[in-house]
Amino acid sequence: MCINPALTATTRNSMEALKGQTAFITGASMGIGEAIALALAEHGVNVALVSRSKDKLEAVRDKITSKFPEIKVGVYPVDIQNQPDIEKAVKSAVSELGQIDILMNNAGLALGAPGRFWEIPIDQVAQMSNTNINGVIFTTHAVLNHSMWERKKGTIINVSSVTGLECPPFNGEAVYHASKAFLEGFSNSLRMETAGSDIRVLVLRPGVVQTHFHLQRVQYDQSAMDDFVAGYEPLVGEDLAQSVLYMLSLPPRVSIKALDCVPTAQRALTNFDREWNSRRK
Repeated sequence: MCINPALTATTRNSMEALKGQTAFITGASMGIGEAIALALAEHGVNVALVSRSKDKLEAVRDKITSKFPEIKVGVYPVDIQNQPDIEKAVKSAVSELGQIDILMNNAGLALGAPGRFWEIPIDQVAQMSNTNINGVIFTTHAVLNHSMWERKKGTIINVSSVTGLECPPFNGEAVYHASKAFLEGFSNSLRMETAGSDIRVLVLRPGVVQTHFHLQRVQYDQSAMDDFVAGYEPLVGEDLAQSVLYMLSLPPRVSIKALDCVPTAQRALTNFDREWNSRRK
């Protein structure tokens, strides 16, 4: 099979076209968000970093500017649950960095596992739904109104989960699974409603990732986390960053509407090849 060199050139040109663009990234202080910010900066993308922790965001900013001094980096320590604050951050990013070309709706959390829904404190339930649902709505609404829709172009990537389409048979999944199922429906509807523009609405569905997210999910029980990943190698943030680069590398006429990125050992949602590591020895 011969690869069409024109296709390779098109992909290369699309990657080069990223240079000088601006990405607005939520959940950018660590994990997947930090990895995406670094990967985009490496390809010349200016980045607006959004999260609640100013100190962590500044650490990510310093890491980016030390490696890529030509990149403009904005730090916006806001809680995406707060609509006025996130709208203000979007306006500031547009003013300071330029029009937003890429929106990464990456912020999200899962709390309270393995407690059942009614056993999880209601403040944790509210925090999950407000972050995973309202936060995405508020951020997307602001970016469309203050940057993308007027220009009729841009790429929105919503970080969902492989659990967004199928409910895991574990306790503690009711709110998180429902929030990711919402994100799937929201993405599909938004893709329809932005017809008549060049705006792409894409979904990235990670499998198991070795980040703070999963440890927080099991209430920082390291032994529970170790048991969950026993025998196989989970993803790391950089794996998802490479997936994002691939989604962005294709020309505007091509949309990777949804991309599942999972450890090879994750054969299905809850089927793990726990002999994976032993075969690597």
